[in-house]
Amino acid sequence: MLEWLFPRPARRSRVAHRMFTTRLAQLIGQEQVYTTDDRAGAAIWALPGRWHASARETLELARIVLGPRLPILFSGLQRVDVAHPRKPKHFYLAVLGVDPPRQGEGLGSALMQPVLDLCDREGLPAYLESSKERNVDFYARHGFRVTSELRLPKGPTMWPMWRNPH
Repeated sequence: MLEWLFPRPARRSRVAHRMFTTRLAQLIGQEQVYTTDDRAGAAIWALPGRWHASARETLELARIVLGPRLPILFSGLQRVDVAHPRKPKHFYLAVLGVDPPRQGEGLGSALMQPVLDLCDREGLPAYLESSKERNVDFYARHGFRVTSELRLPKGPTMWPMWRNPH
């Protein structure tokens, strides 16, 4: 998704850090943020009923993007928002990331597990959007199933995924 939003690699690396820092600041108060000790990976979850970004939060992200890609960002966010299920209440995996050299070590699975366990204990589903087709199988191993395909404007396909509690 970042490649779609920021085609130039130099800008992408500068802006990605600001975007993830902003999203973390927006969700950290919900207390479902998990990182590895060395910060090689992180999972940022939104609580049931609290996944929707406010207008202020959306504007915070928009200020980071400023420029000719801003209309595409808003159009893409609108499509993602429309596809996001409103009911039943569910946990939302807003961000999951692991440094590329550390991928394949089980960090992503470990970072998701505390909330997946909570979902199972509380009988609540979970939702996410995968922006990489190769990650669909990874999420499927954790019980997520693709619900549709979502095409971003002038951009990639995303895969909304749902997981019922086990």
